[in-house]
Amino acid sequence: MAVRDFYAITGPQPLLPRWALGNWWSRYHPYSASEYTGLMDRFSAEGMPFSVAVIDMDWHWVELANGHGSGWTGFSWNTDLFPDPDAFLDGLHERGLKVSLNLHPADGVRSFEDAYPALARRLGRDPESGEVIEFAVADPEFMAAYFDTVLHPMEDAGVYFWWLDWQQGTASALPGLDPLWLLNHAHYFDLAREGKRPLTFSRYAGPGSHRYPVGFSGDTVTSWASLDFQPYFTATASNIGYGWWSHDIGGHMFGTRDDEMVARWFQLGTFSPINRLHSTASPFMGKEPWMFGVEARTVMTEALRLRHRLVPYLYTMNEVAHRTGTPLVRPLYHADPREETVFSSLNTFLFGTELLVAPVTTARDRRTLRAATTAWLPEGTWVDFFDGTPYSGGRFVTLHRTLERYPVLARVGAIVPLVGGEDLSTTNPSALTVRVFAGADGAFTLYEDDDAAAPVCARTPLAWDQASGTFTIAPVEGDAAVLPQGRSWTLELVGVAPVEAASHPGSYDAATGTLRVEVGAVDPAVGATVRLAAPPAPFVPDADARLFALITQLQVGYPDKHALWAFLSQNPDPARRVAGLAALPIAEDIKPVIAEVLLARL
Repeated sequence: MAVRDFYAITGPQPLLPRWALGNWWSRYHPYSASEYTGLMDRFSAEGMPFSVAVIDMDWHWVELANGHGSGWTGFSWNTDLFPDPDAFLDGLHERGLKVSLNLHPADGVRSFEDAYPALARRLGRDPESGEVIEFAVADPEFMAAYFDTVLHPMEDAGVYFWWLDWQQGTASALPGLDPLWLLNHAHYFDLAREGKRPLTFSRYAGPGSHRYPVGFSGDTVTSWASLDFQPYFTATASNIGYGWWSHDIGGHMFGTRDDEMVARWFQLGTFSPINRLHSTASPFMGKEPWMFGVEARTVMTEALRLRHRLVPYLYTMNEVAHRTGTPLVRPLYHADPREETVFSSLNTFLFGTELLVAPVTTARDRRTLRAATTAWLPEGTWVDFFDGTPYSGGRFVTLHRTLERYPVLARVGAIVPLVGGEDLSTTNPSALTVRVFAGADGAFTLYEDDDAAAPVCARTPLAWDQASGTFTIAPVEGDAAVLPQGRSWTLELVGVAPVEAASHPGSYDAATGTLRVEVGAVDPAVGATVRLAAPPAPFVPDADARLFALITQLQVGYPDKHALWAFLSQNPDPARRVAGLAALPIAEDIKPVIAEVLLARL
């Protein structure tokens, strides 16, 4: 494939640190140290996990005395807000957070900066002169001194990586050299100097930028139109090899307050390469879920929690992207290059090797309480990730979802490992839940390591055999020392008719066709096998139960509800239901929602 050929020329996407795949908190706001740590504590108390703390430009001095220029550039902690920066950083580390600070370095290092005297002496200048030390990105001597004298002390104190928000210019002393390109390159390799896995957070600087992840798209407008652009924009970035992309989840600026829209954006963030919340300097635009209504707040919280539960899957895809040149998020036409996908399903994307996402980017219908999104499903059978509904592929489908549900589908045979239990940190988890979508054989190799630049890794092959109803956890390949001792496993087998496991205790959920099997602790040197009591039969959802629940929720007159239910009750044959639905005297926006239930499995 063309993208892999591109990587062969330019080099692969690097491995991201595991913690980078969790939730990032970012906001343009002049936090104080106590305010920021208090916010992190509230997130924790509310069950909203975060792994990265991004602190915008107000960490440094921004209101400068006359003669010093603008406050965009700064390298010294604002001690009015952060009186003890080392203690502040230590507190964030104790809370399990990695820290990034915003940098706009274009205005150079000025005399009020803490590092100015040392930097001046290092460069052979008089510290008493007060002259600005220009930011000379093309000067190797300056750049070495800049890193050693200005940034490394803050990194030693606990700043893990930098947000390179260049912004003020594209010119340098070397004609044709964009400072952003060299900054990305220099920062990335400088952070690797002591053997840790490096990371940058910056803007795109042209082809080859994938070598310096993570990127961000700039300030997004808070609107449905902007939300609708993000899936297409993010997925097509993989066409230039740029797989680790971030945008301002929830919208950054302007626009209109719309709780439903922001909740949908949070859901998209869960299934984005990097999930970074952000907003501009406005007291009204924060993305704290408790700033929104109860319904939206609940959805946002669940989206944040699901993101952290997905980290075992995401981290495996991180390694797959690095090793095979297959970005996490790809346009659907990468796997199914036909006219329907290239021209008519641009927002639908592949999320790793196992999942397909059809984002919701429009408001829900007032009567049905559901938003609609149309996507092409490739050939085969696809299963709703959340409720087990099977869909026949090889066609366009219109998916209708209430706010608490998002259109994510897995092809039968898919295997998705998730964090089990309540520890939603981003470390290698002590409990795993593996969701297996029955209906075809499947295989997945879970990748884990020690997060080092030269990682010690463990691979755990997982396999589902459809004919025999057997799930296998094979012995670990590699070094099992990187895994938690006594890890417990749970199998969630989705898409099966009522069945029991012969080998382990379990329970069955008839609403979603899911058998949950408690496998327990597994010796990584031995593995384990789960066997069903009988070969699995496919799950057939109770259409009438789902239709009745749907009709109950409809925001329409009760006579219409009775008429619709009477029609369905008097016509139990699916073909007669489909044939008669079009002529039924009910609101037109209701009919497609009913038809989705009737036609999900052609």
